[in-house]
Amino acid sequence: MGGKVVVVGSFNTDLVTYLPRLPQAGETVAGHEFVTGPGGKGSNQAVAAARLGGEVHFIGKVGQDSFADIGWQLWREHGIQTAFVFVDEGAATGIASIFVQENGENMIALAAGANGRLSPADIDRAEDAIRAADVLLVQLEVPLETVQRALSVARKHGVTTILNPAPAQPLPTEILALADYITPNEGELRRLTGVG
Repeated sequence: MGGKVVVVGSFNTDLVTYLPRLPQAGETVAGHEFVTGPGGKGSNQAVAAARLGGEVHFIGKVGQDSFADIGWQLWREHGIQTAFVFVDEGAATGIASIFVQENGENMIALAAGANGRLSPADIDRAEDAIRAADVLLVQLEVPLETVQRALSVARKHGVTTILNPAPAQPLPTEILALADYITPNEGELRRLTGVG
């Protein structure tokens, strides 16, 4: 692949419990395995781009905690530039509590933590990295005003933009207009278009 890629988005530590079946409200079900690992749509995109040979900068926000350490190790292992991964001492790193039953069906609860504090001002601090990029990737696990600012900065500098509209939510036309490419899944496409 090659090329310079900037990803603006989330990092979560995934806390995954494998169960024979998903619990009902108020019920406890004994699991048979628990694993912890890196996640978050933004970080996942950054890792994928790095594995394809891209020179990747990740712009995000984490807490100062052991969950963030999982991200720092992951990005180091994949050669991802982290000059614009900001540490917010007043927030925890985002987490996803994931319950998976034997047939693969799952339930996920997200706590955005520091992801929810990634700001337009943080994007402004990373403008030089965005200017130098061939492509900017964004998704929606960080505040919409931050996504819009990143897309706007990229547009100003002629950088191609790709929006993954996940998790699905109503989007202002300003964000849609700034995205060169939008990559929804079927459910996200229905949400964006109102068709289906």
